[in-house]
Amino acid sequence: MDENKKFYTLLVYSENIAGILNQITAVFTRRQMNIESLNVSASSIGGIHKYTITVWSDLDQITKVTKQIEKKIDVVKADFYTDEQLFIHEVALYKISTPILLDNPEVSRTIRKHDARMMEVNPTYSTVLLAGLTEDIQDLYDQLNAFGGLLQYTRSGRIAVTRSVEEPITDLIAEQEHQG
Repeated sequence: MDENKKFYTLLVYSENIAGILNQITAVFTRRQMNIESLNVSASSIGGIHKYTITVWSDLDQITKVTKQIEKKIDVVKADFYTDEQLFIHEVALYKISTPILLDNPEVSRTIRKHDARMMEVNPTYSTVLLAGLTEDIQDLYDQLNAFGGLLQYTRSGRIAVTRSVEEPITDLIAEQEHQG
């Protein structure tokens, strides 16, 4: 990987309009940038959705992409951040073989060590939930996989909030309402 590339998180705010996700992802496709994770949800502001997108990029390219996205008619605001500027979280589910869990006490010690929660245990499989940083989720995956018996695994895209008090678009919306 290019040493100038860093891991960036884009926070994009838009009205909840059909097709906007396609418009946003098309910007990355045109520049042949691979999206690492994507999460779409409502924001703290009514009628506004928040897209959390992670990519590897250099500063010049991420700046251009962010400006292109912000030019889209239904996008209210787009900004990019480094990890230090955000509070970040992911969620993962692991389905493991119950017989392996019961036969090897090290499996349950590993789950407890990661502060993961047992969600369901039945004779065939057990489901484990872990919320945390990407590295912690990957570490638990690697360790459970090494024991054998990992039946299924999935994790969410990154969710993030800025370290500022309000949503980055709060002032922008207030200003638009004042002018309107």
